[in-house]
Amino acid sequence: MRWKEDTFAKFTYLENVAISRNGELVAYVLKKANIKDNKYENTIVIEDLKSGMRRYVEDGVMPKFSPDGKKMLYLKRDEEKKKSDLYLLELENMTSKRLIEAKNIVGVDWNPDSRRILILYSKKLEDEDLIFDDSIPAWFNGKGFRDMEKNVIEIYDTEGETSLDSFEDERIEGALWHGNAIVYSKNYVENPFLFFDIISWKGGRKRTLFKKVSFYAAHSNGKLLLLHGKKKMKYISEHRYLHIFDGKKVQDITSSYGLTNYLGKLDGKGNVYALTPDSGTLYLEKFGDGKRERLVAEGNYVYDFDVSDDGKIALLMMNETTPGELYIYDGKLRKHTSYNDEIIKKLKPRNYEHFQYESFDGKKIDGWFVRPRVRKKAPMVVKVHGGPKGMYGHIFNIEAQMLADHGFYVMMVNPRGSAGYDEDFALAVMERLGLEDFQDIMKGVEWMINHENVDPERIGITGISYGGFMTNWAITQTDKFRAAISENGISNWFTSYAFSDIGLWYDREMVGRDPFKNRNYKRLSPIYYADRVKTPLLLIHSLEDYRCPLDQSLMFYHVLKSMGKEAYIAIFKKGEHGHSVRGTPRHRMKRYKLFIEFFNKRLKEGVEFNIREILKK
Repeated sequence: MRWKEDTFAKFTYLENVAISRNGELVAYVLKKANIKDNKYENTIVIEDLKSGMRRYVEDGVMPKFSPDGKKMLYLKRDEEKKKSDLYLLELENMTSKRLIEAKNIVGVDWNPDSRRILILYSKKLEDEDLIFDDSIPAWFNGKGFRDMEKNVIEIYDTEGETSLDSFEDERIEGALWHGNAIVYSKNYVENPFLFFDIISWKGGRKRTLFKKVSFYAAHSNGKLLLLHGKKKMKYISEHRYLHIFDGKKVQDITSSYGLTNYLGKLDGKGNVYALTPDSGTLYLEKFGDGKRERLVAEGNYVYDFDVSDDGKIALLMMNETTPGELYIYDGKLRKHTSYNDEIIKKLKPRNYEHFQYESFDGKKIDGWFVRPRVRKKAPMVVKVHGGPKGMYGHIFNIEAQMLADHGFYVMMVNPRGSAGYDEDFALAVMERLGLEDFQDIMKGVEWMINHENVDPERIGITGISYGGFMTNWAITQTDKFRAAISENGISNWFTSYAFSDIGLWYDREMVGRDPFKNRNYKRLSPIYYADRVKTPLLLIHSLEDYRCPLDQSLMFYHVLKSMGKEAYIAIFKKGEHGHSVRGTPRHRMKRYKLFIEFFNKRLKEGVEFNIREILKK
């Protein structure tokens, strides 16, 4: 069975895992792509872990069990109308009732009494003729224009079906119940990714717990508050760690281990759980009594989890040859679902080969490659991850498998700037994007040519976001690549600084503090070297990307074409920065088709890339 542009729709995707406080029930969302109707179909599965009985809720997402385990909240979203309905499910008889209809529900959380809930909304101006703002950024990726956005926290009685109280504030990043108080974190306009106030609200009165810190409230077990970040950070790209606040003092839990953490949670005993990237593996770790325990083995990638009061864990985990499935940990890790086993048997995905090599300065770099099933010299595609603080490793990568099935080597490396290493490694690219990190990638290409049956005359490169920048940069710095696909990438750092939703902070950190004087804004921008380009380039961009806006690809395309270079641009009319995995099914299918056909035509067949013929197939 071949990997084709529609193969992604044959998989079942698991998301939004939740476990009840007593560890008896687990819920998760099954997501399937329906290409015919061009939509995703979501089903919440609720399972009794003792009896194995499964029950289902159609069209639901974001399940959240009440503390007593008798009820569950979930959302139904209408993407066309841009609204969400909040439902309450009685688990005993599986009857649902709609509690709230709202346009922008950001989050919900249960009070310990299993009756009251908090609902966090985003409230905008929403005039029918104009968008207005007086703050920055004016838009945000995945959310659209800010449009005088404020946040509302409402306390709602699920039994009386009535609103008990509500209050407004600005720039709220998240809200949760901490005992009978609501704790929320709000960011600062001067750098919304670096500075927060953490505020407690109870009985109509607000109290500031922390002022202008670099961590935010991530989770609570009712007694302890889990904080994610650092007390003070200078750079957005620093590692973020987990801390416990007991109402009096803050205890650092994870910084001594030297790796950044994601998605922290507490159990009822005060143990901390987190996801930790390390050299290609995304571990689930437990921290307690001054010790760290890794609960999954090397070679896996945990992307979501939830924990019960007594430490039972429901987790979603994938590896390089298997999409995500549900696993249960109760002292021993067990695979619990097998939704994708049969299709995987037919597709026979290839294992990754790990390699480690020395870069130009002796720094050790981790890489992985997928080998095609051909014995003669084969072309190779270099994939560059996003970030730059992303990480390749043991993640199920449809593009890599698809390209390998079509006869390409696929190389993926973690150059300096990547996650999965110490903080110095991650910060090494600051104000040096495209310099040493580019050399790291090229040393990986050299290693592949020397150790594998790679045809050095047929090598391509691709990437999205930072990977798109690196693709644009690579073809201005070397003639090594014979084809390139740049996706939602950067070509001009100055316009990115002024136009991107994060440019005013992130670009000044990564490129230079003063865009008007710092020569990096020109020196590190691929567009200023467009005259050097000899590589055929396909630019792919999504119109609703506000992280790396369309101007980045469109400018580069215009300049290259005006110089007579071989360049193409495909602009998807919808889709935000993450359109490669969150675009509609037909959107994604066409994107995969462009990938395969472009590299086939330019690297294997050496013929013209004809978009009209490709879209007819």
